[in-house]
Amino acid sequence: MRITPLSEVRTRPRRVAVGEFDGVHIGHRAVIRGNDTVLTFEPHPLAVVRPEAAPKLLTSFELKAELIAELGVQELVVVPFDQRFARQRPEDFDQRFARQRPEDFISEVLVERLSATHVSVGENFRFGHRAAGDVALLRADPRFHTRVVPLVELDGEVVSSSRVRALILAGEVDRAARALGRPFRVRGEVVAGEKRGRTLGFPTANIVPDERLVCPGHGVYAARARGAGLEGALAAVSVGVRPTFGTGRAVLIEAYLLDRDEDLYGRTLTLEFIERLRGERRFESAQALIRQMELDVKRTRELLASSGAWPSPSNASGS
Repeated sequence: MRITPLSEVRTRPRRVAVGEFDGVHIGHRAVIRGNDTVLTFEPHPLAVVRPEAAPKLLTSFELKAELIAELGVQELVVVPFDQRFARQRPEDFDQRFARQRPEDFISEVLVERLSATHVSVGENFRFGHRAAGDVALLRADPRFHTRVVPLVELDGEVVSSSRVRALILAGEVDRAARALGRPFRVRGEVVAGEKRGRTLGFPTANIVPDERLVCPGHGVYAARARGAGLEGALAAVSVGVRPTFGTGRAVLIEAYLLDRDEDLYGRTLTLEFIERLRGERRFESAQALIRQMELDVKRTRELLASSGAWPSPSNASGS
């Protein structure tokens, strides 16, 4: 899949899906599927216009691009949204985009730049200056066919990035996986820790969470590790601040890889969170913690070793 800034797009007929697509959840997938091009923003517009209101994201741009590519998209067109963009400098096409009237977005971006023959959006899609444009305006334009995808519901609730975000923060990663159509992933470089896990018999690969991204709520999780030659390795993962040892440090993700003992320092590791085993708590002694960790590892094996499955989104429906 090609990744192209909007200003460098070459004219050709396109079937275009438009949206932010944070998380690329099952609702986003319904909008994207069948299109050869996706138009999105980087970074999230709120991070520039109203940073105090900007949400933590479900996916980095890198991961979002990978997930979109998995859907068979040929080209990801990116509007680089920055402070200059937000202030509107008329001499730069990309930077005018933020203040465009909806009608100009349709004419300048969808028609002239992208030569869209088909445009696919979710039913709650808004666009243009002050989000004045809606799906009715798109449908009224005869220069392309507009496909409006109904919101997707799961267990009676609309699937949205904000809903998935709330589930992950609450530690309900199994429910989040059903809404995402895949396990929630955290990716990062393995860094050196205090090596306390090794002294306890449970050496861990440690990742410092990216502050811009959502991190699962504090607790212990059954997960799978990928990357660094670990495709599908089982892992018992702790997310939290290590209260038993009173470190007073920031949140750390610690992955104990079952039956593996590679040196992963400096390598990129992806963790797929499957199910929460328990909450984070303080233990009276290191021995009490070790006993609990043994139970966590046993439970991880029970959950993942045999089937390797995670809950499928079988109850999803359009609304």
